[in-house]
Amino acid sequence: CSSLAIGTTTGYRLFSLSSVEQLDQVHESNEIPDVYIVERLFSSSLVVVVSHAKPQQMNVYHFKKGTEICNYSYSSNILSIRLNRQRLVVCLEESIYIHNIKDMKLLKTILDTPPNTTGLCALSINHANSYLAYPGSATSGEIALYDGNSLKTACTIPAHDGPLAALAFNSTGSKLASASEKGTVIRVFSIPGGQKLYEFRRGMKRYVNISSLVFSMDSQFLCASSNTETVHIFKLEHLTDSRPEEPPTWSGYMGKMFQAATNYLPAQVSGMMNQDRAFATVRLNVSGQRNICALSTIQKLPRLLVTTSDGHLCIYNLDPQDGGECVLIKKHSLLGSGKMEENKENDLQPPLPQSYAATVARQSTVPSTSTMPGYSEDGGALRGEVIPEHEFATGPVCLDDENEFPPVSI
Repeated sequence: CSSLAIGTTTGYRLFSLSSVEQLDQVHESNEIPDVYIVERLFSSSLVVVVSHAKPQQMNVYHFKKGTEICNYSYSSNILSIRLNRQRLVVCLEESIYIHNIKDMKLLKTILDTPPNTTGLCALSINHANSYLAYPGSATSGEIALYDGNSLKTACTIPAHDGPLAALAFNSTGSKLASASEKGTVIRVFSIPGGQKLYEFRRGMKRYVNISSLVFSMDSQFLCASSNTETVHIFKLEHLTDSRPEEPPTWSGYMGKMFQAATNYLPAQVSGMMNQDRAFATVRLNVSGQRNICALSTIQKLPRLLVTTSDGHLCIYNLDPQDGGECVLIKKHSLLGSGKMEENKENDLQPPLPQSYAATVARQSTVPSTSTMPGYSEDGGALRGEVIPEHEFATGPVCLDDENEFPPVSI
């Protein structure tokens, strides 16, 4: 969540996400046209690119030095690429290739995977926990979980009835979120055991295509966006019976009636009634466009970032205490000069809730839940974690360059 990579008809661009007001372009390349995959290793100079001109070839670059590290060709079109400090995963429609990122050697080929036309797969960003998840079936929502370190199958998770549409690990690789093609229910499982921990209902009225599923770095929140205009943010907390007594209102009375009724309803129905609704939401100005979301901490405050396929990055404030409707604070154009685009829609936005506005004004009193610890520019290690010497490359990929990962100010 520290940078943004976009592929364009002319090449690719990399942006830093350290500021709300200003969008800093880190790098632009026009050497390869029609880039449809560009993956950067955290905040390093390692970038992996695939273009429509050669859809079966992966090119690995050190963009600061302007050199190509290596390239690999595969038997069919590359649909997606995932990487962490330990592994680089290339997903084709019916096979998955796992490379050692230190020397780019091929470690494992998973052949005859169920047809995966969208290249759906997820890799834990925690290199010490390199789990890989991909569809275990083309007709049902079964998840195949693979250990990328030991190169062995971990387990299969019967997650949904219908085919999978989205998968995402949390920052430590201990939780996995999934959604099916229906897009109505999102489930969270423990890793590597596969036990169901949470179940959220995004909506009941219509099926949607979930285009993005992402955890916050502290695993407190889970964000889901789709081809509709609404982005949902769920809070991962277990509700207990020790909640304070609700005031004697009609809605409170009806809530208790529903709660009592669930004891007598079939399990399927009562489960649906107990599912948590969204903690916070965002209403985009457009629908029908593919978008990618991220939950990040920028300038010490939690933000929701939404990048749309028409080339815009929208930044919203997320209230970690009360949730509700997130407020749009800046809109950037990604296809222009790299400079920010004035946000003319600010006047249309409702004002910030008073309590949260006060929180923003007094940054020193930001509640602890708004600071999301996790990965930083030290190459993906958790803050405070010492990376062993053997983790670093001695081959063509230089990951221990001090200039690659500047110290992070906390």
